[in-house]
Amino acid sequence: MFALTPAEIEVLSLSLKVASVAVIGSLPVGVLVAFALARGRFPGRIFLDVLVHFPIIAPPIVVGYLLLMMFSRQSPLGGWLFDQFGISVAFSWQAAAIAAGVMGFPLMVRSIRLSIELIDRRLETAAQTLGAPPLRVFATVTLPLALPGVLTGLTLAFARALGEFGATIVFAANIPGQTRTLPLALYTELQIPGQDFAAVRLMLLSLALAVGALVISELISRQLGKRVVGMAY
Repeated sequence: MFALTPAEIEVLSLSLKVASVAVIGSLPVGVLVAFALARGRFPGRIFLDVLVHFPIIAPPIVVGYLLLMMFSRQSPLGGWLFDQFGISVAFSWQAAAIAAGVMGFPLMVRSIRLSIELIDRRLETAAQTLGAPPLRVFATVTLPLALPGVLTGLTLAFARALGEFGATIVFAANIPGQTRTLPLALYTELQIPGQDFAAVRLMLLSLALAVGALVISELISRQLGKRVVGMAY
């Protein structure tokens, strides 16, 4: 039986906490940005698209360093947060959540955006002709039809957050019990001679989480897909 040790439970709990906060916190922004890129025609749209996908094309360490510069106490934003609220973001579990959310954000946005682009706009037009305001059309027609893409985006971002390493170790460091998520714990074990067995256990745990999330997402997505087809017809 694969019984987890207290240290593994601690790392697993922190990883799930960081990944959950990362995707839940970035979901509202991800939906709005995806809708803007799918339907919007405005100045700076290309810049927004590049900015969203920057974490994919840039090395994760670069993203982590930029976050560190943005939220350090010497920066305007980081200094203001610390002076006004006593909040020090860098080198905390919140920093790990921010790094994970930023790295998973492009995957979330792309999935939701593609789902919105596939929606038959005649359904939205029909709702508008019946007198529904744009916000209500979005909430009652667009968003429900895009739910499979939203779920897929959430799952991909969650899996990416669980596996985030480069940006996290720069922005949040590798502090036991505070910022040491599964990838950082695995990296730590690999640096210690004779800890191959512990590293394999952490690797298997990481794989099990990722595969489990994808399987659950696929099952739910199929059910949502059937409902969406029923709504469209």
